[in-house]
Amino acid sequence: MLERKTVDHVARLARLELSDAEKDKMAVELSQILDHIEAIRQLDLEGVEPTSHVVDIVNALRADVPHASLSRAVALASAPDPTDSGFGVPSPGASAE
Repeated sequence: MLERKTVDHVARLARLELSDAEKDKMAVELSQILDHIEAIRQLDLEGVEPTSHVVDIVNALRADVPHASLSRAVALASAPDPTDSGFGVPSPGASAE
């Protein structure tokens, strides 16, 4: 099992503030993960191709087909403060009224 100082170090790197009970739980869980990784390392994986997905995915995205966008009038129709060049926004530091 991982030493407590190792868990403290990992928690500090991850900027996590853990209670003593959480640190004890993390020591057990991280040790189990590392044991599992070690078991995988011992497997003979010669000739096994690396995978990023368990099923072949050629392209999970829709086709990128250009189409007409909103007109300027429609895009600015519900804007609270439309301007000649787009959307009006308050200047930093300006008070909202």
